[in-house]
Amino acid sequence: MKNSLKVLTGLFIIVSLWSCTSPNDIVDYSDDLAVIDPEPGSTPGYNEDKNVYFGDLHVHTKHSFDAYIFGTTATPDDAYEYAKGNAIQHPLGYDMQLREPLDFYAVTDHGFLLGSVEGWADPNNGRAGTEPFHNLNAPENLNQESIAARSQLFQSYVRNIAQFSNIWTRTVAYITGDTARGSTIYDVDIHRTAWKDVIQSAQRHNDPGNFTTFVAYEFTASTTRSGNTQGASALGCLLTGNGCNFEGAPPFENANLHRNVIYKGNKFTVEPFTRLKSVNPENLWSWMDDLRSRGVDTIAIPHNSNGSNGQMFEMENWEGLPISTQYAEFRMRNEPLVEMTQVKGTSETHPILSPNDEWADFEIMWQRVGNSSYSRPFGSYVRQAYLDGLGMEEEGRGNPYKFGMVGASDTHTGAISDDESDFHSKIGIFDGTAVGRGSVPISDADVELLTGGQDIRQLAFKKIGDRNFNNTIFNTWGASGLAAVWAEENTRDSIFDAFRRKETYATSGSRIKLRFFGGYDLDKSILDQDNLIKEAYKRGVPMGQDLAASEGKSPSFLIWAMRDKNAAPLQRVQIIKGWVEKTTGRPFEEVIDVACSDGLTPDPVTNRCPDNDALVDVSDCSISSDRGANEIKTIWTDDSFDSSVKSFYYVRVLENPSCRWSTWDAVKNGTKPREDLQPTIQERAWSSPIWYSY
Repeated sequence: MKNSLKVLTGLFIIVSLWSCTSPNDIVDYSDDLAVIDPEPGSTPGYNEDKNVYFGDLHVHTKHSFDAYIFGTTATPDDAYEYAKGNAIQHPLGYDMQLREPLDFYAVTDHGFLLGSVEGWADPNNGRAGTEPFHNLNAPENLNQESIAARSQLFQSYVRNIAQFSNIWTRTVAYITGDTARGSTIYDVDIHRTAWKDVIQSAQRHNDPGNFTTFVAYEFTASTTRSGNTQGASALGCLLTGNGCNFEGAPPFENANLHRNVIYKGNKFTVEPFTRLKSVNPENLWSWMDDLRSRGVDTIAIPHNSNGSNGQMFEMENWEGLPISTQYAEFRMRNEPLVEMTQVKGTSETHPILSPNDEWADFEIMWQRVGNSSYSRPFGSYVRQAYLDGLGMEEEGRGNPYKFGMVGASDTHTGAISDDESDFHSKIGIFDGTAVGRGSVPISDADVELLTGGQDIRQLAFKKIGDRNFNNTIFNTWGASGLAAVWAEENTRDSIFDAFRRKETYATSGSRIKLRFFGGYDLDKSILDQDNLIKEAYKRGVPMGQDLAASEGKSPSFLIWAMRDKNAAPLQRVQIIKGWVEKTTGRPFEEVIDVACSDGLTPDPVTNRCPDNDALVDVSDCSISSDRGANEIKTIWTDDSFDSSVKSFYYVRVLENPSCRWSTWDAVKNGTKPREDLQPTIQERAWSSPIWYSY
């Protein structure tokens, strides 16, 4: 009886403490490190016709479990200093610095196990089972000799923290509904302290009018059971001991469903909503709806749909039911944007999905995120999602895929790596050298060094001619990307409002400036007017918006692209049009070159610009200096327009060819480029669409 009373008393204390400090409680920072945007229009750079701002909404620091295992010790403060143009150190000891500062930045550490691994690395943490992590990132251990051990920790340890549990911790997890508390090595105080550091760092570095930060985190969820997106709940796995783990490693599907959650204002939750509460994104959106009802606005941005194995853009909801208007509205108010390009590949489209698009095969990563299995293209790429959304809308089910585009880096070193000529990749010690990335040959001695004599999944080797290369997924990664927004001023409110209205676009890393408007009264007479943009807003709608029908008229589109001064000149501007045939429901897409550089014009039959003969010398990465354009500005009218068919239009701007990062690595190391890697790329920008509706 006494023992039962003790247990009941203990459980009462747990529930009482939980009710006092719920993860969903809101902390108001209005009087503590407050970020108060000035009155609209009061910053020196204010422009009612909007300025373009470049930034990154996907950045990891030491608080992310994987980043710390990869050797990252950079703090959120370090990340913001880097974004403002200052140098910080890579885990391997060299400096990283941007060519020019960014305008906005968001540290998005994984909510899952936030801050935990650094806590485990403290040899005085007092938690049994954390010994393999002790002093993990002490200076003497930040080297490539540690790769094998780090890989083992990531693959076999972090992904199975449920093994560290007992009846008491499982009971606590059950009562609180929080799976994390089921593990004996989880420390809620460390978790909340790390989250507070993320918040306070963003608050300190925000500088309205000059540099904007956003409090943010990553919701790191994946599907669990192969062939079933519902899977098993993390709590159920923990309590039943049925062999589940937290990352979906084999035999689970591990289809990527990750999102970055961006907060607006000065109110934040005590903890982020993580996969340990639910792996179902719909539960995340419900949590976001609840926050919005309490005055806290957030948006979620899905990323790496290319690694989702067709699960990111499905035709049914989580329960397997057909998507409805209610679902479409639910998703769109919480996910108005999609991260379409980043280090782990570009998710615009795929050659299988767009066989008539010669530029579809751009920085494709073929496998799932955190898993070597093939990722199914169908349901994984943005252009197809746009088409599927039109089809569902035509059926009266709403359009859940009417999102704008942004790019990001997903760096795990605190430092975006968007420059092909100065690429330091993403995951620290693993891919922080040209040898590690597989772009230059590796010696037999280095094979032994990197593997420690072990056969580990991250490291595989390929012989090409007489040269050996590290042959991992790293060589499919890209120096991408950036988010660009058109906003009145560089403040949280103004930029967040631009996210909401989807006046955004993505770039592969270049800072191409891109305007895109659609309307019925846009004609070439306005191209040379000083008030061009004012007239464009007056006569049409910008990227991200709907263009309503106008009886008897075909829409025209204004495209204005300007090159990045540090990158190659522009080669061509394209319109991507998509529509669904009304009678059959079949989706169609078309790629149309609408303007060319060097005085060239598109062929009226093929809708393609002639080759402008821009060249790249891969021996030193020099490019043609007399080809391409600094600016392309044009009006295009859709002569095949059918007013009875709903459609979308977005712009893709292509630069002249230039060296890919892997070729730059070879040049810098005095060796010839690896023969099976693409030697050059065409950097590009993609606008958010304009949707025609009636």
